[in-house]
Amino acid sequence: MPPVRSSGVLLFRRGGNGVEVLLGHMGGPFWARKDDGAWSIPKGEHGPDEDGEAAARREFAEELGRPVPAAALHPLGEVRGRKLLTVWAAEGDLDATAISSGTFPLEWPPRSGRVQEFPEIDRAAWFDLTTARAKIVQAQLPFLDRLAAHLAG
Repeated sequence: MPPVRSSGVLLFRRGGNGVEVLLGHMGGPFWARKDDGAWSIPKGEHGPDEDGEAAARREFAEELGRPVPAAALHPLGEVRGRKLLTVWAAEGDLDATAISSGTFPLEWPPRSGRVQEFPEIDRAAWFDLTTARAKIVQAQLPFLDRLAAHLAG
């Protein structure tokens, strides 16, 4: 059985604080009171026959309500965990306070029979690379290292 594929875009910008990356805080009740280790690169699942870069752009737009503000993407490779995650880096800027995330249904509280809608991403923020290392889910850490290596030349 082939692995479940997921693709995303790690948006970055350069400024007075050095390089910053845009991460989304995962939505839903499980993540509501978590901060460190609860932020993610905007990403989502796609079929094995779908172009990964196209899926990454689509999922970025679905999770943040804004298209990727860059034409060129740089591949950061894959990381295999529960899913096979492929990420591209893009240099650009957007207002993290103006996101509008898609939602997902979840029975909450568990076994209540009540299905509620929760945002995929409940907020987004810019983080310098050091802070991002504490905020991002552990499995996605290699992408921060790969971005730093790419920018170092």
